[in-house]
Amino acid sequence: MRKIVVITGAGAGVGRATAEAFAKKGCDVGIIGRDRERLESAAEALRQLGVRSFAYAADVADAEAVEAAADAIEAELGPIDVWVNNAMATVFAPVGNVSAEEYKRATEVTYLGTVHGCKAAIRLMTRRGKGVIINVGSALAYRSVPLQSAYCGAKSAIRGFTDSLRSELIHDRSGIRLCMVHLPAVNTPQFNWALNKMGRRPQPVPPIYSPTVPARAIVFAAFHPRREIWVGFPTIKAILGNRIAPGFADWYLAKAGYTGQLTSEPEPKDRPANLFEPVPGDYRAEGRFKDQERRISLEMFTDRHKTAAIGIGIALGISALAAIWRREIKNS
Repeated sequence: MRKIVVITGAGAGVGRATAEAFAKKGCDVGIIGRDRERLESAAEALRQLGVRSFAYAADVADAEAVEAAADAIEAELGPIDVWVNNAMATVFAPVGNVSAEEYKRATEVTYLGTVHGCKAAIRLMTRRGKGVIINVGSALAYRSVPLQSAYCGAKSAIRGFTDSLRSELIHDRSGIRLCMVHLPAVNTPQFNWALNKMGRRPQPVPPIYSPTVPARAIVFAAFHPRREIWVGFPTIKAILGNRIAPGFADWYLAKAGYTGQLTSEPEPKDRPANLFEPVPGDYRAEGRFKDQERRISLEMFTDRHKTAAIGIGIALGISALAAIWRREIKNS
């Protein structure tokens, strides 16, 4: 049966790649974003893939607008099966250079936008007793970095909110399933339009992944029960490394966290930012780092194909033991 999927922040970046990935699976897709023209262009591209698509222009920081978007999408496409909270905003600057208004706005979009999306989805899905909500997280939800305190704080808040909500759904014996997908550095247009006060152009910290990689992970999460999915080895390294040696991570990021996020190119002073208003233009899924991006993730393969991964691991273990046994026989 054809699924109905809703994605916030779907006009560009990971949201747009995810919308395309669901469409290629035959799902009808409702997309939410601020830039109406870019959103309509994305919806038309989805229709070209043979599915129905409905675009609704809304700011996810506005709870009433998100509720209205959810109702309009259901009226147009039918009952929502999957809701993906992906919209985000960030600021590249030290804490002292970020205004209270900028913190408020980045938090309202990234964190409260997710809360509003979850509440809208739960209201509709509870009527049917089923559904899937996917909150897009980040390695930075576990291991914060300098220059992105607003974004890191919001993603950490999403993780805490998601864990609370999950326990409540279990308590209520709800049929709604909740998953969080944590991303590595991804080549998206955010590095072209995020508010940047550093004087040099920002970049994702290498290795950089194509937005199609997290898109595949999000689609996988929609159809395969998982509590969390960590995309890419850098995400695993950041999460586990912070658990083992957080003090070392603090020291390392103090040394490398600035240069790793900034290129040597000067940032034009008149470059528009999307924190308060969308930046117009024909932005799509990918940003300007296509020549550096990776299009596969071994970690996602092992999560999607656990039986095969376990089998390969056992086979390699047996091979290693056999080699040791043969060497011992030869030396005896």
